[in-house]
Amino acid sequence: MVLSDRTIKEQIAAGRIVIDPMDEDDIQPASVDLHLGRSLLAFRNSRRPYIDLRENVSDLTEETQLHDDEPYMLHPGEFILGNTLETIHLPDDLVARLEGKSSLGRVGLVIHSTAGYVDPGWQGSLTLELTNVSNLPITLYSGMKIGQISFQHMTTPVDRPYGSKDLGSRYMGSTGPTASRMHIDFDDRRAR
Repeated sequence: MVLSDRTIKEQIAAGRIVIDPMDEDDIQPASVDLHLGRSLLAFRNSRRPYIDLRENVSDLTEETQLHDDEPYMLHPGEFILGNTLETIHLPDDLVARLEGKSSLGRVGLVIHSTAGYVDPGWQGSLTLELTNVSNLPITLYSGMKIGQISFQHMTTPVDRPYGSKDLGSRYMGSTGPTASRMHIDFDDRRAR
């Protein structure tokens, strides 16, 4: 079941859900608004002829810092990584969903391709997969409302929360946008 605003406030007060920083005005009827952090990873397509998922591709991105009231122009068709200003901590019996803001979707800004799911036990900021599907550039500002997170109770607490040693969780504790670590799957197979 999806948590209501009342239950979200209770879970935050009890320390079971941590959102830092947290402004109570960001609590919506069944979600909490999240904001864009300062760091962006922009893809530089001149560095490689293609993306080989078996290889570490962190060299394909270049970090850019957003400054107060200075926009980043996200051009049509452009894809970058960002992160939430907020750090999120979830207990082992809640799962969360990250979704875009309707107002941003109406101008063509998509905030995630597939990474909208937040596992029980997660701790860190959330990486955003930002794409402009409109025909005009869209301005992005540090601190702007970028998405919303909703929470659901699990049937039971999970046996292995995200970050458990045997899971090989790749992004636990992220503090900024994080490039793909898909190559680790291939590295692990080669090591066997």
